[in-house]
Amino acid sequence: MTQQNVVLVTGATKGIGREIARQFGALGWTVVVGGRDLGRAEAVVKELVSHGGDAAAVRIEVTDPASAQVAAEWIEEKYGRLDVLVNNAAVIAEGDDAVSAISAKTLRDGFETNVVGLVATTQAMLPLLRRAEAARVVNMSTELSSLARVGDPESRMSTVLTAGYNSSKIAVNMLTVMLANELRGEGILVNAADPGNCATDMGGWDAARTPAQGAAVAVRLATLPADGPTGELHDESGRLPW
Repeated sequence: MTQQNVVLVTGATKGIGREIARQFGALGWTVVVGGRDLGRAEAVVKELVSHGGDAAAVRIEVTDPASAQVAAEWIEEKYGRLDVLVNNAAVIAEGDDAVSAISAKTLRDGFETNVVGLVATTQAMLPLLRRAEAARVVNMSTELSSLARVGDPESRMSTVLTAGYNSSKIAVNMLTVMLANELRGEGILVNAADPGNCATDMGGWDAARTPAQGAAVAVRLATLPADGPTGELHDESGRLPW
């Protein structure tokens, strides 16, 4: 059984998730690359190993609770515990639009992945996290989930009309705070990370920030000391207002 820290990153086959996996690999962690397509996850593992990292691939479709449970059983058998869970898998559902225009299906599709899938994955991994000495959970969120920022008519955030994505990430923030409260006595820190708008499929390839810049905040929150914050939303500069 490995003595290295073990991290699971969901949605790690591309974009920010892939970069989070790379950065953990550079730190010498054992990286479990989670993805819906096992072949693509294995390609990322091959890349990490070629740079001297220790990595393995696992198929995990967050909208399928059975998939998360199978992944947890595989991690338990291979490593015996999990030190960090990064809930990165997320979507901006097709047709996401303003509140006045979004369809019920689009709203449901976004919440199914971004909220329900996050909860199912976290529940499956919690027994393994509780076996670690200082486990951390990082939920990827966004400045678009900040009511203070979106509610400011002078803010650029107020002009982004993806009602499904924004509201699902507000739900992620609440789940982050509630889980942090639930685990506070166990030494498990739970925080949400805003990577900013990065050049990815989701953020658009003309975005100013790189995936590496976006990943850094998640890695920082995942490696907090025991006296670090919990139940907060952070970007690269520090805590963001809810």
